[in-house]
Amino acid sequence: MKKITILLLTLSIQFAFSNDADWSKTGHRTTGEVAQRHLTRKAKKAIEKLLDGQSLAFVSTFADDIKSDRSYKEFSAWHYVNFPADKKYTEVEPSPNGDIVVGIQKCIEIIKDDNSTEADKQFYLKFLVHLLGDLHQPMHVGKAEDKGGNDIQLQWFGRGTNLHRVWDSNMIDDYGMSYTEIANNLPVLSKTETKKIQEGNVLDWVEESKILANDIYGSVEVGEKLSYKYSYKYWSLVEKQLQKGGLRLAKVLNEVFK
Repeated sequence: MKKITILLLTLSIQFAFSNDADWSKTGHRTTGEVAQRHLTRKAKKAIEKLLDGQSLAFVSTFADDIKSDRSYKEFSAWHYVNFPADKKYTEVEPSPNGDIVVGIQKCIEIIKDDNSTEADKQFYLKFLVHLLGDLHQPMHVGKAEDKGGNDIQLQWFGRGTNLHRVWDSNMIDDYGMSYTEIANNLPVLSKTETKKIQEGNVLDWVEESKILANDIYGSVEVGEKLSYKYSYKYWSLVEKQLQKGGLRLAKVLNEVFK
C-alpha cells in the first residue's frame, strides 16, 4: 500500500508539472499539423526521411515526453524565457542555463551541421518542432518572479489552476476539438497574409510574444473565477498563436532543409 501511495503521488506531481509546461498536446500537435501543410516538397521529403515517416504533429510533444527522464534535465530551461515586462530580450543578461531562443538556435545549428549524426539531427529536430510551439504560447515569455504566470492562482470553471495553465491547456483542452479539427478550422489566409506572418526571425517573435504576455497579465486578478467569458474573449488569440507557430515553424524548417 505504501508503494502504491508513493507511485500515485509521483504520478500526480508529474501530471501537474506537465500541465504547467507549455501548450497542451493538442496545441503542439495543431502547430505541427499547420507546419506540415506548409513545407516545401524538398523539406517534407528530408523531414520524412529523418523522422522515419513520423509527422511533425506526432513528434511535437517529444520534448515534454522526455521530461520525466532526469538525464534530459539540461534541456528544461529551453522551454521558456522570462525577463522584465519593460525590457527586450537583447537588453537582459542571458540565463546561464539557456532559454528558448538559445534552444532554437542550437537545434538549427545541429540539424544543419553535416558532421552531426542522424540520431542527433532527429533528436534536435523533434525539439525544434516543440520549441517553436512553446515560443508562441505567450506565457513562455513572461516574468521570472511569477514563473511565467505559474504563481498566479485562479479558478477555471470552479477548478484550481493558474494563469500559465489557463493558456497552456485549460482553454485548448476544454474547447473539446482534436488537433486536426482545430487546424482545419483556423482562419483561411492568403499567400500574402501567410508571408506577412512568416516575416522576421526568432528574436522578433520573442518580442511579439512578450507584448502579448504583458497584456495577458493584465487580463486577470489573483483568485479570479474564469469561465466562458474569458475563453470567448481570448480563444481567437489562442487560434492565431497556434497558426502563427505552425507557419513560422514551416518557414524555419524550409530554410533548414532548403
